[in-house]
Formats: sequence, C-alpha cells, structure tokens
Amino acid sequence: MAVFYIMIALFVIGYLCIALEHPLKVNKAAFALFLGVTMWVLYILGGESIFDVTQFGAGFEAFKAEHPTSAHPFIDFLTTHELIEHLGDIAEILFYLMGAMTVVELIDTYEGFSIITDHIKTTNKVKLLWTLAFITFFFSAILDNLTTAIVMVALLRKLIPDKHDRWFFGGVVILAANAGGAWSPIGDVTTIMLWVAGKVSTGAVMVHAFLPSLISMIIPLIVISFFEKGEIDVSKRQVETKESGIPAWQRNLIFTMGILALVFVPVFKILTHLKPYMGIMLGLSILWIVTEILHKTNQKQMQHFTISGVLTRIDLPTILFFLGILLAVAGLQSAGHLSMLAGGMDTVFHGNYYVIDTIIGALSSIVDNVPLVAGVMGMYDFPIDHTLWVYLSYCAGTGGSLLIIGSAAGVAVMGMEKIDFMWYLKHITPYALLGYLAGAGFYLLEDKILDSLGLGMSHVMTAAANIPLPM
Repeated sequence: MAVFYIMIALFVIGYLCIALEHPLKVNKAAFALFLGVTMWVLYILGGESIFDVTQFGAGFEAFKAEHPTSAHPFIDFLTTHELIEHLGDIAEILFYLMGAMTVVELIDTYEGFSIITDHIKTTNKVKLLWTLAFITFFFSAILDNLTTAIVMVALLRKLIPDKHDRWFFGGVVILAANAGGAWSPIGDVTTIMLWVAGKVSTGAVMVHAFLPSLISMIIPLIVISFFEKGEIDVSKRQVETKESGIPAWQRNLIFTMGILALVFVPVFKILTHLKPYMGIMLGLSILWIVTEILHKTNQKQMQHFTISGVLTRIDLPTILFFLGILLAVAGLQSAGHLSMLAGGMDTVFHGNYYVIDTIIGALSSIVDNVPLVAGVMGMYDFPIDHTLWVYLSYCAGTGGSLLIIGSAAGVAVMGMEKIDFMWYLKHITPYALLGYLAGAGFYLLEDKILDSLGLGMSHVMTAAANIPLPM
C-alpha cells in the first residue's frame, strides 16, 4: 500500500510545480509529462500491492484466459489494456484540440477576425464593454475561450490605449470567454473532454447551461455599468498598418470556411456518430487542400499561409501539457484513487451533486480545471447528460474566472497584458464570484422547474447515483 500513498504525494507535488510554473521558470508541460509517466511507472512497479486485481473484474479474467502463458499477467494487462484504453481516450481530445488550434491559427494568419473587429466604432465605455463581452461570449462558444481571449486582447490594444482601462476590459473578457465556453461542447477544454468522452450531448449542454452561463456574464456587466462611465480617449489610439499580401477575398474565404469547419463538428458527430476529432480533421483536410491550391504558384513565398506553415506555429507545449496531466489522472483512476475519492465525497455531501460540482467549480480557480474534470470523469460512471455532467460543464467553465490563474483564458490575458494577480483579485474577482453564484442559482432553479415538468435531468439514473466507476 506504500506505493498507493506515494502516488498521491507525487501527484500533489507535481501539481504544485505546475501551479508554480512562473516562479520556477519551468514550463508546466515538462512537469506534467514527468508526472504522467512517473505515475504509471509507480503503478506498474507496485500495482499488485495497491488493490486486489479482482477490482478489474471480468476484463482482467478475460485477459488471463486469452494469455495463459503470460509470466506477468497483471503488468501485461495494465500495459496492453488499461494504458492503451486511456491513451485512446486522451488521443481523441488531443487530436481535436490540435485540429481546432490549427484552424483558428489559419484564420488569424489570414487576418480573418478583423472582419468582425473592424466594425466596432463606439467609444462609450459601457457600450463598448457590453459589445466586447457579447462578442467574446459567442466567439468563445465557437472557437474556444483561450483563442477568443487572445483575439480580444489584440482588439483591446487597438481600441483602448489606457493601460488601466485595458486591464479592466481584459478582466471582463476573461469572464465572458469562460462563460461562453461553458455552454458549448467546443468552447472550453473541459466541455470538449466531457463531450468527447460521451458524458454530455451537444443539445443538453447548450440548452441547460446557456442561460446560467449568460447570467454569469450579464450580472457582473449590470453592476459594472453603474460604476464604469465616460468615453475612451481615441486620440491616443495607434493606427496599425500591416500589409499581409493576402487579397480580401481570400481572407473572407478562409474566415468563412474556418468557422464552418468548427461549427460543423457537432453536426458531423450527430450525422455520422463518429468522434469529434474525425470531424475537425475533415475540416482541416479541406482547408489544407484549399490553401495549397490558392498558393500553388508561389508555395515557397506563401508557405506560412498554408496548413503546412501554420502547423509549425500551434501551441505544442499546451498539447503536451494535456497529455501529461491526463495520463497522470488516468493513473489515479486505474489505481483506484478516484473511486475512493468519489465515495468520500458522496459520504460527506450525501450524494448532492449540485454541491460537489459547485465546489469543484470554485476549486478550478486555484487548481487547473483540466485535471479536476478529468478526475471527476474517473470518479463516476453516470449515463450521458446526467445532472452531474451537465452542471459540471457550467461550474468548471465559469468557476475559473474567480482568479486570473484559474483558466486558460485568464492566463493568456495575464501573460499578454501583464495584469497583476492582486489587481485582478481586487477589481474583477468580486464580479466573477457574483456572476458564478448567480448562474449557479439560476441553473438550480431552471433544473427544478424542468424536472417538475418531466424535462429535467436530475431524475436520470437516480437509482444508480452512488455507483462509482468500475475499475
């Protein structure tokens, strides 16, 4: 059992190193990869001493029957069954993210987002605040909160020259980006994880999480509108002139095709029943063909405007970070740590999954929401669209706004604008907390009303509410 507790200690230490990425000046992907591999090494070395192998049930017995000559059936089962199965689930998420990041990077390379941003003319702070918030909210649902935050910060730099004003608007962008990502299956890494894993369907997460997510953004905006007055000083704006060499028709074409490729993914999944990464790869392949044809006469000079060139600029360390942290969480799941945690939380909170999800959402502002959601996915085996999963999509998405380090969007804005942690805590966190609780309260009310009409989700599989994930 010593290895069991060593794995817990290692995960905590590794996670602290990830959280302290900036002070340690070591990329979090390095810690995550080390953690992911080391967890499985420990499990392989001491697996049989952690839990009795019968926890794997019929799967392990079937494996032994199929491999009667195996000298180490437990180790062989872990390496050829458990690890490969987890790696397949992880790969689905990573390939989807890689495809989506490439499509968005291609649109940005062609300056496609300027089609929308160039139409913003208002200088009134309140009007601009609401305009940018709603653009961010719906952009995030289509693109993802990280990409949207990056795009919106680039826009803020053009529209708002004053540093303090830009910080405040940047804080609102974080709130709106996380809120927008929470109600879309492709808007946030956590919703992507839940969607790809078959925990939530497109319709359920959009119908049940849309209004709570919208309220979590609107309530702070209403309060802020009473205090944020005046006009943006446009005389200090710097007009940027950038010649990309790309005709307007090509920019419009790639923007339209890229957005359609992203929006088509849920439709593709519904029509074909294939996993989302297949849909995004289909869209990516079509864009690849189109860009190659557009620049076939001068491929060397225009290489960076094709998918081949864009692939060299995607954020690969982020992909490797997700690989490492998801491998680590998979190790905890396979070893039985998460099933024990699920039982403990059920005991403490008496199976109240509203409370559990709300706490997880708040924790996601301190601890990265990716491993938190991955952990919850390993703790329970409820059917698709169970209340736990749908409400979790809201909580894990919007809860990260409570602190600037609590979401990918927040970290991106913090890095680009050098926003101080304590400044955000003082000026934005109170609004974020108000919005988070308001949205959570509305979700509970909405769910009770729909449940009373027989349209809710809380009644789904209630008899199985305390069944942990089979190991």
